Amino acid sequence: MRALAFTLMSLLCSLALAGATVYRWVDENGVVHYSDQPHANAEKLHVNAAQSYKPAALENSPGGGGGQTPTPAVAPYRGCAIVQPQDDQSFANIDSLTVVVQTDPQQLHTGDRVYVTVDGQALNGGSPTGAQFVLSPVERGTHTAQAQVKDAGGAVQCQTPAVTFHVQQNSVLNPNNNRITPH
Repeated sequence: MRALAFTLMSLLCSLALAGATVYRWVDENGVVHYSDQPHANAEKLHVNAAQSYKPAALENSPGGGGGQTPTPAVAPYRGCAIVQPQDDQSFANIDSLTVVVQTDPQQLHTGDRVYVTVDGQALNGGSPTGAQFVLSPVERGTHTAQAQVKDAGGAVQCQTPAVTFHVQQNSVLNPNNNRITPH
């Protein structure tokens, strides 16, 4: 029985690939039969041809006329953000601050670089150094940091929202800073 069912399914599949008329009937034992030949009391079914897809030849693909291997398209960044310092974070008495930029996906695309500005001025002389940048010395006051991911041509691929942070430093004019504490 399994062999018969397999044979019938194979027949149907081959007919479906070509798009053909199929006849279906049920015998006196209740067994369903399929055939490409008419049979008494058979119901005529039309099976559409199977759908197929053939991609168009790429212009730069081998045999497509260009002779060059196409470069795969790079998915755009889903996002980027400054994760350190956090927005509206305060720091007291610090000499340096590390600014950390994170992208999604985490791995930068080939040729892309991260550039960070603090208060509109490029860190590290505008030279990218990866995803971490050190701001030193850190002046007291409120500052704004922002980062951009640029490709090799300088086009912006992703830009972070601005992050504001606050730095508090002791004043040399504060008399409490000059006080000697007994041991």
